[in-house]
Amino acid sequence: MHISPFHRPGCAIALRGALGRPLRVALFSGNYDCVRDGANQALNRLVAYLLDQLGAQVRIYSPTAPRKAFESVGDICSVRSLSIPGRPEYRLALGLTRAARQDLEQFAPDVIHLSAPDLLGRQAQKYARLHGIPVVASLHTRFETYLDYYRLGLLRPAVERYLDRFYSESDHILAPTPPIAQDMAADFGAGKVSIWGRGVDPASFRPGLRDEGFRSAHGYAPDDVIPLFFGRLVLEKGLGIFAETVAQVRACGHDVRPLIVGEGPARGWLAERMPNATFMGHLSDEALGRAVASADLLINPSVTEAFGNVNLEAMASGLAVVSADVASAAALIAQGRTGLLAPAGDVAAYVEAVIELVTDREKRLAIGAAAAEAAACHRWADVLEDVARAYCHVLHIPLAVPVGQAA
Repeated sequence: MHISPFHRPGCAIALRGALGRPLRVALFSGNYDCVRDGANQALNRLVAYLLDQLGAQVRIYSPTAPRKAFESVGDICSVRSLSIPGRPEYRLALGLTRAARQDLEQFAPDVIHLSAPDLLGRQAQKYARLHGIPVVASLHTRFETYLDYYRLGLLRPAVERYLDRFYSESDHILAPTPPIAQDMAADFGAGKVSIWGRGVDPASFRPGLRDEGFRSAHGYAPDDVIPLFFGRLVLEKGLGIFAETVAQVRACGHDVRPLIVGEGPARGWLAERMPNATFMGHLSDEALGRAVASADLLINPSVTEAFGNVNLEAMASGLAVVSADVASAAALIAQGRTGLLAPAGDVAAYVEAVIELVTDREKRLAIGAAAAEAAACHRWADVLEDVARAYCHVLHIPLAVPVGQAA
């Protein structure tokens, strides 16, 4: 199926030449710097690329928190929001308020980029329609999958209908992986969808950061096999599957002690079930890369990711990955060669895969080496240019080479 109408090279040059001035992009985000997750860090990388490489002007419309979760990039117009009960780190935007609308009118964007299908994004979409501004929507999270974790599965059909309307009324959709792009192309048209994947920072994630001193400082022996959980500690990341998998692996006589990298409201819940685990909390930059590379295998049971940054970063660090067999993971992992895929929710399958890697050192190392090689192909410079090409497309700016990249 042909999905992307774009082809390299020259998008940045084409944009500058066609407009005769800097491109203006209004980016709407649900929690741009309130939560440190893969989606927000990808958006921050995008803004840095637009500012530094394209010389664009970018205005970000997002809820803000009293304290940033991380140092963000760009000019943010804070919109009114409320903290979500029980999840205070997340903010719920109250829509495109009068002040934000006036700010948007003054900014006069060429493109409106929507990164979340929330009320703010939906109202920004309607504003764009009214004013003839093209809309690019990027998909970062499978929000419909969250409902099952909070016993709201009955709402899923209504949420899916809402999401269909949201994406159908965008001019272009940036999907994170080929399988998701193909699904969206079938629903909304191939010419309307292209792929915006994710990159990996080789300075932060590489096998060479493995540190035996780090391992011993946290009580791990050289021959210990360390299973890693890496990500936000929230139930929708599959913490229940992770805890049960480790418990059953231990019950089978393999005395593994997990390493937990990340923070979140479910930390206490997980600590009660895994008293032997080492909790590292939030880490960043080289400290994060050292912790990830010093583990031996990643267990990632989450089904909510649209891309799976955690899988990619663990692969780049030389780890063998055991992941839920969902579209995001299958797009990154070649079964048996660069990782192992288990049916989502099937604890027995996770246990079997983990025990295989714990007991077969040669296979574990071979998969980790192949994973690192595959991850090296995911370069931020390339994937960020894909977004600029989407902007060219909706602005009807011809590129140096016209049509025809197959997905």
